[in-house]
Amino acid sequence: MVALEQYRAWVIASAAVVLLAVGIGIGWSLNGWRLSGQVSAAKTETANERTAHQADLATISNAAAQQVREALAKQQEAQQAVADLDRKHTEEMRNAKDENDRLRGDVADGRRRLQLKASCPASGSNLPNTTSTTSLGDGTGPRLDEAAERDYWSLRSGIATARNQIAALQQYVREVCLKQ
Repeated sequence: MVALEQYRAWVIASAAVVLLAVGIGIGWSLNGWRLSGQVSAAKTETANERTAHQADLATISNAAAQQVREALAKQQEAQQAVADLDRKHTEEMRNAKDENDRLRGDVADGRRRLQLKASCPASGSNLPNTTSTTSLGDGTGPRLDEAAERDYWSLRSGIATARNQIAALQQYVREVCLKQ
């Protein structure tokens, strides 16, 4: 009988271990199914977040690209305005220089005269003391010497250039700097 009782205890213990193993297996499986569902839901949520994040990045990237295009267009417009102003004022400076050169040539060739306000006193400290009377009616009018005439034309050219440059800078400030 003792052997029978030992056998019986061994069978009950074996059955308990088998039932315990089956219970653990069933619990493990149920927990795996539950965790599998949670993992699947987390993967879906992560994929949705990733898609939303990619859409946000695309929106930001498109907005930045649009801003860059607008900035480039504005820069090109400003550069074109500056080029137009430069072309206009360079032509005006060239025209002023050409006119000055033409006038200089006309004066040199005698087609025009350079008039100065001058006076030639009939008597004065610059005339030598003479006892005879002489006539100055056949003399030439007062005239600049060559160095003074060159200086005059240089000054005239410089004034025209300065006026043109000032006008160009003022127009640049009005049309380019103040528009930005």
